[in-house]
Formats: sequence, C-alpha cells, structure tokens
Amino acid sequence: MDEMKNHGKKWLYWFALAVAIIIVYKAFDNLGEVMGVIAKFFEIITPFLVGIFISYLFYMPCKKIEEVYKKSKSKWMTKKARALSILTVYIIVLLLLVILVNFILPVVLESITDLINNIQNYYEIAMDKYNHLPEDNLLKSDVVKDAIQNIQNLDIKQYFQLEKIFEYVMNAIDAVTGIFDIFVAVIVSVYILAERVEILNSIKKLAGAVLKEKTYKNLDKYFNNSNEIFFKFIASQFLDAIIVGIMTTIAMSIMGIKFAPLLGFLIGLFNMIPYIGAIIAVAITAVITLITGGISQTIWMLIVVIVLQQIDANVINPKIIGQSLKISPLLVIFAITVGGAYFGIVGMFLAVPVIAVIRILIEDYIHYKVAIGKND
Repeated sequence: MDEMKNHGKKWLYWFALAVAIIIVYKAFDNLGEVMGVIAKFFEIITPFLVGIFISYLFYMPCKKIEEVYKKSKSKWMTKKARALSILTVYIIVLLLLVILVNFILPVVLESITDLINNIQNYYEIAMDKYNHLPEDNLLKSDVVKDAIQNIQNLDIKQYFQLEKIFEYVMNAIDAVTGIFDIFVAVIVSVYILAERVEILNSIKKLAGAVLKEKTYKNLDKYFNNSNEIFFKFIASQFLDAIIVGIMTTIAMSIMGIKFAPLLGFLIGLFNMIPYIGAIIAVAITAVITLITGGISQTIWMLIVVIVLQQIDANVINPKIIGQSLKISPLLVIFAITVGGAYFGIVGMFLAVPVIAVIRILIEDYIHYKVAIGKND
C-alpha cells in the first residue's frame, strides 16, 4: 500500500515537472505574446498599485491624526477617529493641491515662459562674454569649445517651447492615468487606510503560519524598521524641501534675482536628494543668475543660498528628521550615484533609505556572526 502511494507521488511529481517544462518552453517560444499579456495585466492593476502607494504614503499621517482624535473628549470623535483621520488627511492634501495650482504653479510657469522666450538672448550674452575671455583661460579649452559648437548646432527653442512642454506633460498623464484610474486609486487607498489594521493582521497571520517563528520575528522586525526609515526620510525631506524652497525664493526675490520663484522651486525640489541635489540646483541657479544678473549678483546669491543651506543642514533639517539615519556622507553619495545610474531621479531619492536598511541588515549579520564566534 505504501509502495503504491510513493509510486503515485513520484508519478505526480514527474507529471507536474513535465507540465512546468512545457509551460516554460511555450512561454519562451511565444515570448512576445506572454510579455504583452503581462504588460496588459500590469496596465489593468495600475490604479490598484497606485492606490496601495498612496495609502502607504498616507499611513503615518493618518495614524498620528487618529491618535489625536482618540484623545478627544468627544465620544463621537473617538468612535469615528479612523474615518475622521482619513478625511482630514485628504482635505489637507486637497488644500495643498489647490494652493499649488492657484498660487505657486502660475508664478513658476510665468518664470519658465519668460526664460524660454529669452533663452536665445541669454545664450548670445553668454557667448559674447565667453568670446571676450583671454585665450589662456581654462574655459577656452578644446573640450569646452567642442561642447559649445554642439550647442550652436541645436535649435534650443525647438525643445523648450512652452506648448511642447505642456504637450509632453499631458501626453504622459494621459498615457499613465485617466480620470477613472485616479478615482479607482483614491478609492482603493481609502479602503486600505480604513482597514489597515485588519490587513496588516491578516498578513502577519499568514506570514506566521507559513514561516518559522524565528524567521517571522526577524522579518517583522526588519519590516517595521524599514517602514520607519522610509516614512521618516520621505516626510522629512518633503517638508524640508518646502521650507528651503520658500526661504530661497523669498531671499532671491528681495535681492531682485530674475526667475526667483523658478530657481527657489528648483533648489527646494533638488534639496530632496541629499548632498548632490543641493550642489546641482545651486550650480544651475548660479549659471542662470550669472547670465541674467552678472557676476556681482551671482556672488551675492551664492553667499545667501550657501548660508541658508547651512542653516537648513545644521538647524532645520535635524529638527525635522529628529534622530539622524547615521549614514556616512561617502556612503550616501555612493548610494545616490548607483541609484541614479539605474533608476534615475527616483533612484537618487530612494537610495538613502534603501542603503540605511541595507546597513542595518549588514550590521545585524555581523553581530550575529560575532555572537556565534564567541559562543564557539
């Protein structure tokens, strides 16, 4: 009887293996069609993935606001704390979008329009200044001359027309999302936030049932640590970028620097990328200010912006982040370089929390190996 069971199990195993091999072979034989089906599947579930991402971003704000509502003396607020927290977060986000669209975006777009319309004049001014430099100047090297020659052969305005920029943006938005997709994503995020405790408990129960106890505890620990790092980093960098953008915009507006809102917005945006982002943004700002305002205004702008950056780095940023991620600047720059090379701007932004999580894993592994060595 046992032999028959074992024979049956072996037959089932070899049959399943044969079917799997045939499926894999057919999949590679019709790779184009398979990839098309996979792409279509991801296109269908995109609103759900976006909804999950939104709920992930809003999880911590909702949790904090819910705790505030639960401490209220009103029994109704305490009872409806979760629903009220979700509603509050979405109202805040909606107000921020209204402020962005009605007040910030028009000013930034006006600066972009002005810059695009005058880009040829600024280019001619820059070339005139370049041609008047001494021949032994570092900027008169063959490399710089070749770069300038390549730029001269381009019709710069062709690529930077405002209508085309809007066209590119609208096409990108139409390709990725639609009104229905956005609606579905928001609804999905609301449901996930409303049932977040139940969803997390279900996932934990499933993980606890499938995994060994030690593996489950380690996974739970690293999941919580990773979440804390990502939430802290994303929220703090976003808030810090807003503060830096506002400060630099006000400072440059007082100094009479042309395109101050655009440049302030640029510095704030790039400030979300540690170390390298601020350097890139300030360098771009310096070049534009040099062309539009001369060397004197550029020097004053650099002094003011560098002072503001130091205030941010030593006072504002530590206050917002609280406890630092404690990562070496060299490691941060390495992570940003690798992340940017493989995943672009998003990779540069997420490189720091990812390397922070990897550092924790490596340190725990080293401690574990040292502990085993001592026990031996």
